[in-house]
Amino acid sequence: MFRSTYALVSGEPTPEMWRRAALLFIRGPAVLSHASAAAVLGLPGGSDELPIHVTVEYGSSARGCDGIVVHRSRAFPHIVLANCDPPVTTKSQTLIDLAVEAPSAREAMRILTAGATQAHVPGGRIQAALANRRPRRYRRALEAAAKLIAEGVESVLEGWYAEDVELAHGLPGGVRQVARVVEGHRRAEDLEYAMPLGVLTVRLDGWRTHANRRTARVDRARDNAAELEGRARLTFGYEEVKDTPCTVAQIVAARLRQLGWPGEVTRCTECP
Repeated sequence: MFRSTYALVSGEPTPEMWRRAALLFIRGPAVLSHASAAAVLGLPGGSDELPIHVTVEYGSSARGCDGIVVHRSRAFPHIVLANCDPPVTTKSQTLIDLAVEAPSAREAMRILTAGATQAHVPGGRIQAALANRRPRRYRRALEAAAKLIAEGVESVLEGWYAEDVELAHGLPGGVRQVARVVEGHRRAEDLEYAMPLGVLTVRLDGWRTHANRRTARVDRARDNAAELEGRARLTFGYEEVKDTPCTVAQIVAARLRQLGWPGEVTRCTECP
């Protein structure tokens, strides 16, 4: 399979066999990382294709070959997932490694946010991983993404809103996952902005999770509760946030100004 590494069965080698062969090829301590680790951990961005990505200790003499890419880390003891066979990097470190390979800082933030929310990786854990092993690229962008996750971003849609609407256009940071009591039940509002003249509630509704009658009923109750409490509210879905974030930013900013926000929208690179 690789030099001095052989398959002991006939037939096409499985992805598991290729990953094990890569670890056997490397002399000394090594763990699967990047897309190869993501495939084992079931994270977005995982790949069973060659080349196999492996991380070794900094200073190791290990070399890659055709089909194996070797990475080095000074923080090797801190990035290995305990009690995992085959050995892989932790979920936090794997997501960071994938984000660092992105073509831009904005895409790196999207990869980290999407992966962390889908895999339920806490923002504090990602922040600790960034502190233990500083990424070679996009450090500030990834720290900003980890901060958003720690502050309550719980879905890809919320991550897009935070990055492409709030941060990209200079809007004030809202409070996420605000608890409200609606008809005797505790409900969480995605985002709230407390302004001098009132509160603006922003709800982000992905159609997959808001396409049934029960959820629609709950949403109507939340709207009624907001009206009774005097809270302004805006609702955006997947299409608006993903395809027209600049328009969403203008709408939110207009309502915030009506509620006393003194700021101005910052033009992003995609603004017309």
